[in-house]
Amino acid sequence: MTSGTKAPPNVKQAVPFFTVENMENSLRFYVQGLGFTMNKKWIDEGKLRWCWLEHGDAALMLQESRKEGQHSWRPSGKVGEGVSICFICGDALAIYREITSRGIAAKRPFVGNAMWVTSVADPDGYRLDFESPTDAPEESEYTPENP
Repeated sequence: MTSGTKAPPNVKQAVPFFTVENMENSLRFYVQGLGFTMNKKWIDEGKLRWCWLEHGDAALMLQESRKEGQHSWRPSGKVGEGVSICFICGDALAIYREITSRGIAAKRPFVGNAMWVTSVADPDGYRLDFESPTDAPEESEYTPENP
């Protein structure tokens, strides 16, 4: 490489890795509720322990730790507490309408930092923000009559 030429980026993607208490509950929330699809999985001793989920170009991983034995792990508190992941979307309001129609308790969208923002908490307390750019005034709130 000569001076002045830049190497292509080596880091391609950041993928959150969430430890979950109950894989079945988490999959119901992410797949049925939020619309993620499972693209990879690890079955250990007949149980789904890890999976890779995708929604559009975004991905995340879930893993349920063993509760007993050599490779067991128990968190000292709620695993998702204090963790927030922001998904930048083309239309966060559409995400809000879609997931609330599936029974997911999402916070009413509002405008913050020139973005529509709606948030949900998963079964383990991880906070997921779905955001999309807007020119609506700061602190505007979404209502179905006034998108």
